[in-house]
Amino acid sequence: MKGRVRVRFLDTRPLRSSQSFRDLWIGTSVSQVGGQIANVAVLAQVWDLTGSPVGTGAIGLATGLPMVLFGLLGGTLADTFDRRAVVRATTAGQLLAAAGLCAQALADNRNVLLLLALVAMGTSSGALGAPARRTFPVRLLPGDQVAAGLALTNVSFQAAMLAGPAMAGLIIARWDLSAAYATQAVAMVVSMLTVIRLPAMRPEGADAAGGRRRPERGGWRIVLRRPTLWGSMATDLSATLLAMPVALFPLVNEIRFGGNPQTLGLFLSAVAVGGITAGLLSGTVTRWHRGGLVQMSAAGVWGLALACFGLAGPLWLALGCLAVAGAADTVSVVTRSALVQLETPDAYRGRVSSVEHVIGVAGPELGNFRGGLSASATSASFSLVFGGLSAILAIAAVAATNAPLRAYRTPPSAAKPVPGIADAAATTGQIS
Repeated sequence: MKGRVRVRFLDTRPLRSSQSFRDLWIGTSVSQVGGQIANVAVLAQVWDLTGSPVGTGAIGLATGLPMVLFGLLGGTLADTFDRRAVVRATTAGQLLAAAGLCAQALADNRNVLLLLALVAMGTSSGALGAPARRTFPVRLLPGDQVAAGLALTNVSFQAAMLAGPAMAGLIIARWDLSAAYATQAVAMVVSMLTVIRLPAMRPEGADAAGGRRRPERGGWRIVLRRPTLWGSMATDLSATLLAMPVALFPLVNEIRFGGNPQTLGLFLSAVAVGGITAGLLSGTVTRWHRGGLVQMSAAGVWGLALACFGLAGPLWLALGCLAVAGAADTVSVVTRSALVQLETPDAYRGRVSSVEHVIGVAGPELGNFRGGLSASATSASFSLVFGGLSAILAIAAVAATNAPLRAYRTPPSAAKPVPGIADAAATTGQIS
């Protein structure tokens, strides 16, 4: 009975079974907090320099475009070179950009273009390394722990989303913008040190001499030829493109709750709280082997919860709907990420991860744009309800036409840890 209760909570086996994964998780968690602190500092500095929503909107261009452009290139790099080396180099680029942000704040920079250029530099470096970084858990962990490792990473991201902005406010109020940027730089140093400790991870099929080989095909072709991959990504795109709600939060807040900025903040916090809660209770989900059905079900719950948010009157009900949506999103993301990594041959994981990265970036942004256009032509409630129900129908269509995704089962030993990094539990057969 005690064991049954324990598995319902966050599965921490990856932190115990692999020192390399533990190091990676610590470095990633610290860098995520630093990134959230820097995001708030950039927003505050751009507003101070321009006093214009156009200026703050330009931050989206400085981050969104590099993510898409360099994310695809990063996939090719990850399938051509040692992935550890790629992440080392790109993390160094992020560290250099963070140091530049700190330096320009100390110099009292008044040129917003310089600031945005440094933001774009850091984002480009991160995007180049993202596909290679996404392949690490499946190389560092046994197959039955990959989903648990991704759940741990998602929990740390959600925690950073909650804690980072609050820490940024305290740091900027107590010191100044340069202190916030310096905090990010220190976080990137920690991240660099943990990456340096990782074992070499050359793509399978790389030549022994230099670890290089010419990629045979692009990530999109690989995805389209595997029903489980395109079905999983189509499910994610249906959910985000048709039902992303963030752009409608200010309008809903204005119409129903008097435009109180604290209420607007609660909307965002509710999604994060739901995500963290699902992550902390993810032990059962990460042990389920029907990853395709779990992802599609969770994505459907996301759409339904947001449709209900569009109709919710009391604040408590609206926040509850958003918390459910956040929890469903976490389950969907974790199961999708595990499925994509386990279903992709290692020689192609970098390119397929770059496709997943682009869909993960473009889907929510386009979904917010769609929601805003729809609400401007109708109403916020209609846009949310129609979007949520449309997402459910689109996901149902994927389920109806993709039998391999419906039948997909996670192979418990689909991926083996990199030789030499598994702990005693893996070598003595104690992993359940």
